[in-house]
Amino acid sequence: MANRKPRIFQFMQERDDLLAEVVERVVRDKVSASWRDQQHALEYVLNEAAFTEMQRLERGSSSLDLHPYSYWHQLARGLATMSDIEKARVLRELTQAYAGDVAGRFTPKVYELATRVLPLGLGALFNTQSVDQLLHHYRQISERVILAGHLQTWRNLAEQGTLIVVPTHSSNLDSIAVGWALHEAGLPPVTYGAGKNLFTSPITSFFMHNLGAYKVDRRIRHTLYKEVLKCYSEVLLERGYHSLFFPGGTRSRTNKVESKVKLGLLGTGLSAYARNLQQGKPNPRIFVCPLTINYHLVLEGETLIDDALRQDGGHRFIIEDDEFSKPREVATFLYKMAQLEYTTYIHFGEPIDLFGNRVDEDGTSRDPRGRPIDTARYLWRNGQVVQDPVRDAEYTRLCGQAITKSFAHNTVVVSTGLVALAAWRLLGQRYPGADLYQRLRVGRDETFAVADLAGEVDGLLRGCKKRAAAGTLHLAHDVQRDNALVLIDTALRIFGMYHSAPVLKACAAGVQIGHAPLLYYYANRLDGLGIQAETVPAAEVA
Repeated sequence: MANRKPRIFQFMQERDDLLAEVVERVVRDKVSASWRDQQHALEYVLNEAAFTEMQRLERGSSSLDLHPYSYWHQLARGLATMSDIEKARVLRELTQAYAGDVAGRFTPKVYELATRVLPLGLGALFNTQSVDQLLHHYRQISERVILAGHLQTWRNLAEQGTLIVVPTHSSNLDSIAVGWALHEAGLPPVTYGAGKNLFTSPITSFFMHNLGAYKVDRRIRHTLYKEVLKCYSEVLLERGYHSLFFPGGTRSRTNKVESKVKLGLLGTGLSAYARNLQQGKPNPRIFVCPLTINYHLVLEGETLIDDALRQDGGHRFIIEDDEFSKPREVATFLYKMAQLEYTTYIHFGEPIDLFGNRVDEDGTSRDPRGRPIDTARYLWRNGQVVQDPVRDAEYTRLCGQAITKSFAHNTVVVSTGLVALAAWRLLGQRYPGADLYQRLRVGRDETFAVADLAGEVDGLLRGCKKRAAAGTLHLAHDVQRDNALVLIDTALRIFGMYHSAPVLKACAAGVQIGHAPLLYYYANRLDGLGIQAETVPAAEVA
């Protein structure tokens, strides 16, 4: 990264102007649409907002709500007698309220504090008693997170255009992990959308309010609010603010690597790129940078999988009472992870453009045969750049597919995931007719002979190494180096460190399942990646 300050350091100077642009653009688009098509009349826009919010608030209100039920009820009753001018006024007031609530802040001094002092603060959380111990824990944190992949390409592209960082999403710790990783990699800080509930968390509130995060209230489902969010993202990108989206939308409840992504915010990248080209801006390109976060253990794993396995098949979209909401739980988790000699792997994938093509170090897009592509021509019509919602939605879909392919290719196999997958498959082999819930029930306290588990681990290990050799998977250092018995021992020690019950544990008869839902959860990280167990040749067995 060049010596100049990152773009986001200027955010507060232009925040008011940015918000004014968001409001003007949303209001203008809504009013124009109402003139063109009666189905988009302002009365319908406002009535949808009122009806949707009244339904939501009937199920319970929160201190996070901008308007009470009475506001929406009064609006719904008054719409029929409002003039067009009054409707436009209400539309503007609502848009201003939402934009002001969404918009983030960035304080450079807080960023410097976070990047220089936060690791030492984590050491203090661990109840260390001396500066030497604090520095020791700082080194542990730095050494326990391995950054790998296309880091230099990311650095080059950050100088040539705007980055959209798109990580996998397992934990509320992810945004902290990514922010720290970007800084360690010499990359600029990013803006990002975060659940509004995290802005009241005792752990993250201060940093969320000062490090460029913007609020996303996932409880609000009406169109006007979603368009304010999308417009805010577009304007940020147009102004050159590097951004982070979690394309899965929310944390993976089952711990599976995302195979589908939400395209709404991702589509704002294409809209911003088209506008940059139309306005002749320098460095108009926007690059999509996939990234995988690969933990041995997930802080909120127990709550997330319990939520996913609810009998009604549904889940709470926002979980406000999970492990992340409890400072002591987070401190305990971080402390125990710092004691491990095993690491979290953050893998920087190969960047792609907004159309799903790979991008090389100098910012050139390449087709599958390696030929350079002028991406501006994708948006041409009669020699001019135009925005076409149907065409652009297809481009964004292709980009989403490229992201999920990158996630699968850049997943790092760690020992806990590998051993969990082996045990879960053994359980399936033992009860071949059982469905998921039956397998979870019969799996309680089920025991495997060490030799059987080691055989399954070894077969999967061979399959993983075959994939890694082909460049479609990555292996943690110990997975690459150690044999099946050592990996089982590693996984058992890690599984016994944090959760209320060990996922797997050693017993007199071999290895016993201690928490079947968590076994399923950790197995899922690799189970959807098409890893096939490779059988051992008979000559080798002999």
